[in-house]
Amino acid sequence: MAEKTNHTPQDIRKALADKPNMRERDIAESLGISEAQLLAAQLGQGVTAVTAHPDTVMHAAQTFGEVMALTRNVSCVHEKVGIYENYHPGTHAAMVLTEDIDLRIFPSHWQHAFMVEKELEDGGLRRSLQVFDAAGDAVHKIFLREGSLISAWDTAKGIMSLDEMSQTLDVAPRKPTEAPKADSSKVDILRKEWERMTDTHQFMRLTSKLKMNRLGAYRIAGAPFVRPLPTTAIDTMLTKLQESGTEVMFFVGNRGCIQIHTGPLSSLRPMGPWQNVMDPRFNLHLRLDHVAEVWAVDKPTQRGPAMSVEAFDAEGMLIFQVFGVPKEGRDSRPAWRALVSELETLKAMEDAS
Repeated sequence: MAEKTNHTPQDIRKALADKPNMRERDIAESLGISEAQLLAAQLGQGVTAVTAHPDTVMHAAQTFGEVMALTRNVSCVHEKVGIYENYHPGTHAAMVLTEDIDLRIFPSHWQHAFMVEKELEDGGLRRSLQVFDAAGDAVHKIFLREGSLISAWDTAKGIMSLDEMSQTLDVAPRKPTEAPKADSSKVDILRKEWERMTDTHQFMRLTSKLKMNRLGAYRIAGAPFVRPLPTTAIDTMLTKLQESGTEVMFFVGNRGCIQIHTGPLSSLRPMGPWQNVMDPRFNLHLRLDHVAEVWAVDKPTQRGPAMSVEAFDAEGMLIFQVFGVPKEGRDSRPAWRALVSELETLKAMEDAS
């Protein structure tokens, strides 16, 4: 059943006007509504409802020139500057594959979309194309930058606009994070099949077949497949990556989209509970206090073992994954493995103290 808001569009617009410096996501949360409902209340006032299907959104994005791509979950925001190209459509999964914009898209979760033109204090206009899931939660956002093609934006808005637009939007109830799920009676099967994997993508099929999920499987698999790390290892990991210049693949996602940064992390700026990467073309904002479990994970592949560090929140939601870069000429896996071994030593020292 769809969830309706008790707030009228006028109520929502007044809340926005009363708190001009507050993030819209936070205003929506304070009102008990979704971000998508907040935008719907502004239709006709710089906001246009548009087609949400990835094929249409990505076709438009590829015309905008250089933009900023943003994908987030509750605990982590991933922002990447680049150009949308090399889109591969798919019914169940689609991809954008470029050096900068690297996405895994799950079309069934792309349910609502808006093109937003927001006036800034300096008189400028910030343009963004924002996509949401059935619950009205953000899946993916595209922000135009100085130098983006405004004529392409205007053309896309004319093509993508929906004929019927309402300032009220009914959304589906938000699905809770699935609790860790495991079956200890199948641990031998899990470990045996794990050893036989030739690709990291086979892992989710394996856990599904055994009626487990990712975190549930990690909790019972044991070494050498997985090793627990202290939650403090995350900040240590980021600091060591910055100091060493080691290139990694940093995955952040939600049900509808996963966004990947490949490269080093050069500039760390902690602020309160947030640790922030503030590089010229890559920004990351991570709530360290949301990290409840951390695992070092080894999965066999045809190109050798893929080692990752993976962080989860208290409800069992995957916050992010980090892998070494496996590209020829840019193979950071040995340096990454050495760094993770250091983190495991910290865990051993912590357990011994």
